[in-house]
Amino acid sequence: MDGLDEAAEGSKDAAAAAAAAEFTRFVTESSPRLLRTAWLLTSHREHAQDLTQLAFAKTFAAWRRVRSDDAEAYARRVMVNSYIDWWRRAPWRERPTAHLPEQNVVPDHAGAIDERRALTTALAQLTRKERTIVVLRYYLDLSEADVAAHVGVSVGTVKSTASKALAKLRRAPTLSDIDVPDFAPALEEHQ
Repeated sequence: MDGLDEAAEGSKDAAAAAAAAEFTRFVTESSPRLLRTAWLLTSHREHAQDLTQLAFAKTFAAWRRVRSDDAEAYARRVMVNSYIDWWRRAPWRERPTAHLPEQNVVPDHAGAIDERRALTTALAQLTRKERTIVVLRYYLDLSEADVAAHVGVSVGTVKSTASKALAKLRRAPTLSDIDVPDFAPALEEHQ
């Protein structure tokens, strides 16, 4: 009986090692995409790193049932849910102001960085719900149904929220030199 117990333990150890190796490979391959998504959601490097780490920790805890499905979609869903939880519970909620505080940043004159900064500023003007829907729908190119499932709203809400958010982005002064694609029709104001 001891020989059977040792063999069972050996196979469990081998399975655990294989699962750990598979998860490590998943983290290595998906980290850049998930970190970029987290940064677009939070607009802060440190918050994005924390959010990505939390998504990986929760994904690892559920790894047995996640592996057969799309692990990156699961981690992204965990990330969006955690992000929503953060801003629902945050006692320090950020408040928009007319003027941004001074930033001690070494200026970089590369066009890509300027565009990224302009986009970040414009995204910061959106509500968290609008920003989440825009990032999932247009940056990650998820379908409206997938975005609705990730955020927990109806497809109609995704469509209307995306349309309003894109209209805000088109009017954003920081994006005046950048072409904002016409993914959805601009809202016309009727008065």
